[in-house]
Amino acid sequence: MGFFDKLFGKKEKENLDKGLEKTSQSFFSKITKAIAGKSTVDEEVLDNLEEALVGADVGVDTTIQIIERIEKRVERDKYLNTSELRRILQEEIEGLLVTARDDSFRHFDLPQATKPYVILVVGVNGAGKTTTIGKLAYNFKKAGKSVLLGAADTFRAAAVDQLTIWSERTGVPIIKKDMGSDPASVAFDTVNSAIARGSEVVIIDTAGRLHNKAHLMDELTKIRRVIQKVIPDAPHEVLLVLDGSTGQNALEQARHFTAATDVTSLAITKLDGTAKGGIVLAIASQLKIPVKFVGVGEKMEDLLVFDKKEFVDSIFKGFDI
Repeated sequence: MGFFDKLFGKKEKENLDKGLEKTSQSFFSKITKAIAGKSTVDEEVLDNLEEALVGADVGVDTTIQIIERIEKRVERDKYLNTSELRRILQEEIEGLLVTARDDSFRHFDLPQATKPYVILVVGVNGAGKTTTIGKLAYNFKKAGKSVLLGAADTFRAAAVDQLTIWSERTGVPIIKKDMGSDPASVAFDTVNSAIARGSEVVIIDTAGRLHNKAHLMDELTKIRRVIQKVIPDAPHEVLLVLDGSTGQNALEQARHFTAATDVTSLAITKLDGTAKGGIVLAIASQLKIPVKFVGVGEKMEDLLVFDKKEFVDSIFKGFDI
């Protein structure tokens, strides 16, 4: 059993490799073309590599950082083989990814002794927010934690209905009210109920509207305020869910949400159906917010705790320049 297997378990690592297969193939087909016929890393190779990285949805700003890092290594070492480029790229990409300061959620353990640990989930409709909440509930419960859901996206009947289905599927209780109810009142009732039940994890869904940033900020601020009346240091996590398959649009959504509220971590979904997994690099490096979870499939086990070494290893899997 290798290093990565110890960290995630063999099955989880296989899921990650499979989920990032399209990204890996696209990423390296572009890089292979960039260095075709070259034996050393020269200016032309760097120009081609820059174009390849941008084409892989790594983003212009992040690509420039990577190229500048490689240029410094070329200048320092004077001579650099293209055969070394795989290792160097992997190291430099890992260096740009932001990780959590602690081992938060390594095996869906709680990152601190706080009880209940309150997670406020934000993100636009269609990003996989409700599905991610359901998968989080499943995985926390599987890890032996008692979980409670709060359906505070009361502007869409479908959102409450979908979360109810996940509640039934996972066997996790839910606090909900009628459509149009005050979202903050749902959040308030959820944390009060969590304390009464002795729940260890509370996951609260919120509205996914983005058209009015001021309204979004006011709504989330109100939810925070009522939660803090019950648990002064909550929410302990504000998790932004982004659809990785939308590429640069996901980065733009992230910028809007981080401007509207204090996002502490990211979950990037739908990476199995896209070749745009490079967007994870762009989002994490540009926003300096740790990615905590990645979605690489439809199954409940396909929401994985993010580790930058494992993620980059899967992107580079089975490829030798």
